[in-house]
Amino acid sequence: MHAVIDQVTQRIEARSAAERQRYLEKVAHARQQGPHRGALSCGNLAHGFAACGKEDKGGLRSLTKANIGIVTSYNDMLSAHQPYHDYPDKLKEAIRAVGSVAQVAGGVPAMCDGVTQGQPGMELSLISRDVIAMSTAVSLSHNMFDGGLMLGICDKIVPGLLIAALSFGHLPFVFVPAGPMPSGITNKEKARVRELYAEGKVSKDDLLEAEAASYHSPGTCTFYGTANSNQLIVEIMGLQLPGSSFVNPGSGLREELTRVAAQQVTRITDLGTDYQPISSIVTAKSLVNGIVGLLATGGSTNHTMHLVAIARAAGYIIDWDDFAELSSVTPLVTRIYPNGDADINHFQRAGGMAYLIRTLLDAGLLHEDVETIAGPGLSRYTKKPELVDGKVQWVAGPEESLDKDVLRSSADPFSDHGGLSVLQGNLGRAVMKTSALPEDRVSVTAPAVVMSSQHELDAAFKAGDLDRDCVVVVRFQGPKAIGMPELHKLTPPLGVLQQRGYRVALITDGRMSGASGKVPAAIHVTPEAVDGGLIGKIKDGDLVRVDAESGALELLVEAQELEQRPQATLDLSGSHEGMGRELFGGFRTQFSGAEQGACTLFSEG
Repeated sequence: MHAVIDQVTQRIEARSAAERQRYLEKVAHARQQGPHRGALSCGNLAHGFAACGKEDKGGLRSLTKANIGIVTSYNDMLSAHQPYHDYPDKLKEAIRAVGSVAQVAGGVPAMCDGVTQGQPGMELSLISRDVIAMSTAVSLSHNMFDGGLMLGICDKIVPGLLIAALSFGHLPFVFVPAGPMPSGITNKEKARVRELYAEGKVSKDDLLEAEAASYHSPGTCTFYGTANSNQLIVEIMGLQLPGSSFVNPGSGLREELTRVAAQQVTRITDLGTDYQPISSIVTAKSLVNGIVGLLATGGSTNHTMHLVAIARAAGYIIDWDDFAELSSVTPLVTRIYPNGDADINHFQRAGGMAYLIRTLLDAGLLHEDVETIAGPGLSRYTKKPELVDGKVQWVAGPEESLDKDVLRSSADPFSDHGGLSVLQGNLGRAVMKTSALPEDRVSVTAPAVVMSSQHELDAAFKAGDLDRDCVVVVRFQGPKAIGMPELHKLTPPLGVLQQRGYRVALITDGRMSGASGKVPAAIHVTPEAVDGGLIGKIKDGDLVRVDAESGALELLVEAQELEQRPQATLDLSGSHEGMGRELFGGFRTQFSGAEQGACTLFSEG
């Protein structure tokens, strides 16, 4: 193992020893001998199988067969989740073929950040992760199940499902992806049209045509945002079948992988001889593996919050310093949009997960000695699935990248460090995705332009008020303020300003996620403005320094003056009502800070 990877892992284990022990004691207490439904009364059990067919009902009555709970995030508005429409029947059939039973335990909401960008509904996005976790817990609360299949792909859905699964840590869970849509127009071309539209050089019809050519069919969006980061992390943590993340929907291989995933969970329940609960898979080592995979590929900054919350659900405490230290020794081995021109399908063809895991293992950057749903050892994930006579087999993955413009070895990376920096100073702490930044743009010192909404930027840009070096500050966007929406409406105009030669940067207590691009953006600033953060005292014209190289996030104003300045306030009531937002006031008050996972589910940070 690389010394730093090992050191960070040991530090997490030591820091978390008491909390992890409490978690494992809870898991041990929840475990029961024999099927869990055996603890139910006759009336309880009869309710639980009343709607089953005769064959399944007999199996559930006999207490000899495993019963697998399916939690699905299907809806047919969200392209990534539309392929799940017939998965429950396919999964039940596959499980019935090996002598077990499956029931749909419940459904969870799945909102699309792509649809809600810049809209009021986006203010429910981060909150939805915790809603999904609670919905999943309710789905599994009937005590009818010996294992679970989790159907989810995008943004907050996978983290929510995983947090809930960990609260049922005595059960095994397999995550079942549906795959990315085929490639449409290039993401680079889509971004170009967006910037032209921001400048008023193309029409809205032209913009819609480009967007529709990019997001064009069932499956996950092909850029490397949070959805595809989810899939990569969950696979590298050993919670999906090897090589299953990025196989397109509707293909023969996808169908076979779905069948095998269903049957695999039955093999690792407590009723068999290969019991593998999720609590034994998600450990400090597998969490570090997930972080390293994220950093090595320049993945979504949302996971600087999601992985913190996921770890907390498993009894571990991780922070941004862990991310920063791991980033300092993790090479960047991919170029996937927005960190390059390729999309996730190009990554798959270049060698995909099998090669990525192989090269990181070879460099000692991943822990091999972990448990997975496929068996012990992460080296199992250096194999790739192929169809042989209609059945899936795992064969040796490539030993060399098949496209070095997209995927490289750890010995010949695009960069010798990961795509993430942690910034800190008198403005607090923040994260910055650096993997797509031009080398001459990692440090910006310029006068502040203060805003309280991403919509204000568009008007200032069109009026020409931003045609200068500046640091745009967008505050009152944090979790306690308005739920921490993503702020991608900021990206096209800031990108245009940078192309015009101006030195620009962004500071915000909101989010930019996996689609943050080539403009330096200090995001997730904590403490946020409504929590008394110094971001709430910045005035227009104040000199601000954002420096990813030195890790500085500084308001260059004398401390004595800052002490005398009042904290800015803002009437946020307009963001607390409408589009259902009035129902989530309790969530906003309970949010922990961004570095603590921006989470409402745990009683302490």
